[in-house]
Amino acid sequence: MTAAPRRSYEAGHRPKFLVVVDDTEECGRAVYFAARRAGRVGATLALLSVVTPGEFQHWFGVGDVMREEAEAAARAHLARVAAHAREVAGVEPEQVVREGDRAGELAALIEDDEDIALLVLAASPGPEGPGPLVSAIVGKAAGAFPIPVAIVPGGLTDAEIDALA
Repeated sequence: MTAAPRRSYEAGHRPKFLVVVDDTEECGRAVYFAARRAGRVGATLALLSVVTPGEFQHWFGVGDVMREEAEAAARAHLARVAAHAREVAGVEPEQVVREGDRAGELAALIEDDEDIALLVLAASPGPEGPGPLVSAIVGKAAGAFPIPVAIVPGGLTDAEIDALA
């Protein structure tokens, strides 16, 4: 994966920390870390939610309604997550909803936004492994990923994250 050159620290630009928001428990750890870190260093926080199009391959009218409902649910979830980020760190997150394959839309957003300087993910502390996105990025894509990736252990407490971020 290649991306446009980063411009995060050039005049007129500001670094962004990106979190992929989903409904996993560990996602909250990534958001908390990224919000606290962004607040501390003066970066912007960007939250990405991806709606999968495969969920809408039904009849035309029903598919459109389902797509609209899924997008509305994603926006509502992002609004709750953004409110939490404001509460814990005083940052105003950008909220992005995209439709498509999660990995593909993540790559496209990084390509489109040259201010994204860091991807923040959290790893599940459970025995099933760190999670599919962490596994994919840390696995074969790690050496070719276009920006640094911070992986927050999903078992860290707020106090432990505060000490690190």
